[in-house]
Amino acid sequence: MLMFKKIFIWWNQDTFGTRLKTIFFGKLVGTDSTGNKYYEGKNRKRWVIYSGTIDASKIPVEWYSWIHFIKNKIEKIHDLKKFDWQKPHQPNLTGTEEAYYPNKNEHEIKKKYKSWKI
Repeated sequence: MLMFKKIFIWWNQDTFGTRLKTIFFGKLVGTDSTGNKYYEGKNRKRWVIYSGTIDASKIPVEWYSWIHFIKNKIEKIHDLKKFDWQKPHQPNLTGTEEAYYPNKNEHEIKKKYKSWKI
């Protein structure tokens, strides 16, 4: 079953074709704090092998600019200094239990107005 998933299911990490391309043509550039691995080919094509499920919002800011060929002040990814006030990167949490929405702990919505009575 695992081999079947590797060959046909793209949302469960990488497929067999991506693995072959990575082995033969990919050069590992680096990894991020979540375990995603970033590769670059001889033709300057860049790709990511995600750790866990595939979700594009799992790419941190410093790697996002690299993978999209955006030139900015962060040219050397490995020497990136993080400040104390910076929060760790989080993927998009929409649709999960950790998602933010107002009145999360309250079951009743408090209205700021009163309805008209007829």
